[in-house]
Amino acid sequence: QVQLVESGGGSVQAGGSLRLSCAASGYTYITYWGWFRQAPGKEREGVATIYTGGGITYYADSVKGRFTISQDNARNTLYLQMNSLKPEDTAMYYCAAMSAYGGNWYDSTYYNYWGQGTQVTVSS
Repeated sequence: QVQLVESGGGSVQAGGSLRLSCAASGYTYITYWGWFRQAPGKEREGVATIYTGGGITYYADSVKGRFTISQDNARNTLYLQMNSLKPEDTAMYYCAAMSAYGGNWYDSTYYNYWGQGTQVTVSS
């Protein structure tokens, strides 16, 4: 059974940085690893994803140039480095995995596995 466990969330002032981690276990093959976020009263949105076939990465326009997704295959861990954080980045952040390609990377409905989430709060 696939398990995803996020860590690294917390509270930070605007302009600060955080690095989220997602420890994965129990999987055989994943096509896309992704990070999503959901703020209160808003829909879950795709933040970044990495295609395991070639390491290609995709980002939401709102985080381009500030966030970096990466993976450490030896440690079975996915990361999201978040720099220059803004109050609008405040949300619950989720790690997700898509086992077989189903559709657009930013569409949460195509991801099969999810972590429990880690809260990120950015104060102004």
